[in-house]
Amino acid sequence: MPRLINRIASAPLAVTAALVIGGLSLSGCATQQYVDEQIAGVNTRISAVDSKATDAIQRADAASAAAAAAQGTAQTAASDAATANQRIDQLTARVDQLGQAPGRRPRN
Repeated sequence: MPRLINRIASAPLAVTAALVIGGLSLSGCATQQYVDEQIAGVNTRISAVDSKATDAIQRADAASAAAAAAQGTAQTAASDAATANQRIDQLTARVDQLGQAPGRRPRN
């Protein structure tokens, strides 16, 4: 008789364990529709990020081209300034010469 009592007492425990395991295994499965919905949401976000990245790359390329053009202009301006300084140095010597020349007397 004690065996029968033990068997009866453990039966609900076995049934409960089987139900818990079965319930957990069924709730862990995702439907194809759910997976498709989740993937569609992620794909939408990926597309938005890709669009923003492409826009940023285009703006960076434009800024790089503008910087290269500005560098060329600055180099040309520096060269022109150096040439102007050389001319000023040459003219300064000539002006100094003229300033030191003896003065002319006016004709009468």
